[in-house]
Amino acid sequence: MDAIAPASADASFRRYFRVNVGDTTWIAMDAPPDREDSAPFVRVAQALAQIGVPVPVIRNADLTRGFLVLSDLGSTHLLSTLQQGAEPKAAYAPAAAALLTMQLRGQDAALHLPRYDEALLRREMSLFPEWFLHRHLAMGPTDTVRAILDRAEAVLVQSALEQPQAFVHRDYHSRNLMVTAAGGVGVIDFQDAVRGPVTYDLVSLYKDCYVAWHEDQVLTWAEEHRLRLLAAGWPVNDAQRFQRWFDYMGLQRHIKVLGIFARLWYRDGKGGYLSDLPLVLRYVLAVTAKYSELAELDQFLREEVVHRFDTAQQGLGLT
Repeated sequence: MDAIAPASADASFRRYFRVNVGDTTWIAMDAPPDREDSAPFVRVAQALAQIGVPVPVIRNADLTRGFLVLSDLGSTHLLSTLQQGAEPKAAYAPAAAALLTMQLRGQDAALHLPRYDEALLRREMSLFPEWFLHRHLAMGPTDTVRAILDRAEAVLVQSALEQPQAFVHRDYHSRNLMVTAAGGVGVIDFQDAVRGPVTYDLVSLYKDCYVAWHEDQVLTWAEEHRLRLLAAGWPVNDAQRFQRWFDYMGLQRHIKVLGIFARLWYRDGKGGYLSDLPLVLRYVLAVTAKYSELAELDQFLREEVVHRFDTAQQGLGLT
């Protein structure tokens, strides 16, 4: 072993180190077994590799102690490539292709994954009142507010469950896609994969919490993906319905993320995600303003939440 250095960190308790051995580099993953179960990582890595999705090769694994040695996919995230001015359509093309492979060839593998069912969808959205409203904005949700949230959640859950179900990475965004030397992408952070709505990873990719694109561009990319699925025989022939699925799935995800990013600060002491909250809230408001059945949620957010959010961010020195 010639050298070892931190490789990256994420929102979990896992740590990654780059290990140089001669001319070869490896990634050592430290996942404390009392905090992280690495068995799903191994299972999903094997499933994705079998269907041709580029993921790290697992060289060694000691699940009892929480150590894994992985092939090194490099240190360039898709996000950094985009931030450096890469042409978006070309930069996203390998990620879109890998997502399509995962969905088209991953149907059998998805049957062995946990279901993205109503209980999980609602449990995720419960993070919003607990950590974003209560902890970040110091709002004690009233019965009226809880009723508004419950009605909105019912709409989002119904939309998610009526979609064709697919292999879902569950965090398919620019920080979890590594740009390879050959110009492709390597996929990481897939251990929470589930079988769920076909638009989930699509909205994670194009309504990314770390980089934003014009809505027309996002909808064009989503429509292009729908047409590829349709050509492969998937029941996604209604473009308007697919767009609604896409928007509602994004709203569910971003409501969850507002709670998660707040929790990362108040529970785990990781404040780096707080600066990403404004973009996530903008995504939420763009969808609630668009659909009449979300009007009461939209009104609540604009009248009660937005100004409190601005105050909370300013109080933390984030403007």
